[in-house]
Amino acid sequence: MPSQQRIIAHFDLDSFFVSVEILNDPSLKGKPVIVGGKEKGVVAACSYEARKFGIHSAMASSKARQLCPHAIFIKGTHGEYSRYSRWVTQIIAAKAPLFEKASIDEFYIDLTGMDKFFEPLQWTTDLRNQIMKETGLPISFGLSSSKMMAKIATNQAKPNGFLQIPFGMEKEFLAPLSVGEIPGVGGRTQEILNYLGIKTIAQLSEISIEILSEKLGKWGADLHLKSKGIHLSEVSPYHESKSISTENTFDEPLTDLQLVNSQLIRFTEKICFELRKEEKVAGCVSVKIRYPNFETNSKQTTIDYTSADDDIIPIVKELFKKLYKKGEPIRLLGVRLSELTGSAIQTSLFSNTEKKTDLYKSIDDVKNRFGKDFLKRASSK
Repeated sequence: MPSQQRIIAHFDLDSFFVSVEILNDPSLKGKPVIVGGKEKGVVAACSYEARKFGIHSAMASSKARQLCPHAIFIKGTHGEYSRYSRWVTQIIAAKAPLFEKASIDEFYIDLTGMDKFFEPLQWTTDLRNQIMKETGLPISFGLSSSKMMAKIATNQAKPNGFLQIPFGMEKEFLAPLSVGEIPGVGGRTQEILNYLGIKTIAQLSEISIEILSEKLGKWGADLHLKSKGIHLSEVSPYHESKSISTENTFDEPLTDLQLVNSQLIRFTEKICFELRKEEKVAGCVSVKIRYPNFETNSKQTTIDYTSADDDIIPIVKELFKKLYKKGEPIRLLGVRLSELTGSAIQTSLFSNTEKKTDLYKSIDDVKNRFGKDFLKRASSK
């Protein structure tokens, strides 16, 4: 593959939540395992043995029970998922020249130009082997000329395999696949395409961009390019320092701890709202304090990935308690969330957060409509 061509790898931790549960309880291996509530809620993840019964993520738990009555339901251990995700991230960060953490269990690596120094397929295979050896997790990867093609290759390589699509072979590789294999093509789009007699990507590539645009709007033009294996999206560099924060310097230093407490809650509500707007979750929280003499201190801790105010507020309070010098007035106060990743949808699938997710969606809808300060906790006022 010539160096001027893009070389993108896509890594996917196979059935991540289930794989972590199996590592913690090897007796689950080879059995139909479902992560999610048994009595209510939805399937967050399921083993390949469960998928044989037609079960898939986001399916109602009641439907999954009907399809596979002997399935083993597990509520899920969020802390372990966060720990393993960070572990894999650290391994990739130590090796990859440029990578994007697309979600808690999905990564893109840009190897463009690096083929001058090593064979990309061998390098990617070695990295996969290292991750599997150190963490015990199964992992699939695809290697191709774009993020889209690499992701499709990964999906075709599962479970626990790898596949390279050589440059120039993209269209030929895509041709026999269902249009539903293109990332972003959901059920409704597939229905429209099937109505037009389009079931394979080869058929899609033969339809004019005008017809696709007429039926699907701007998405039609994008789909036309994707059907030909063309996808120009860049790998977005991952930085541990990426964060969202808010702080305030007070005209008069604060001495009232009740007022300080309300400020911490207000700050946390604000940045959690911003976090959910970006459809992200955070894995680290920090609190910052500055005193009138300009002495500045901060303290942070890692957390289970979340974007929920009520998960983060107690941690912010505890960090402040450990950091604060009793009796000292406070000139500046700040709260920061970091280790952001775009996996909010995945984490919201667990049954024990379903009601909470619905509640925050309702709250955020009101804030988006009337302003972010329209709804506040009583304790933040």
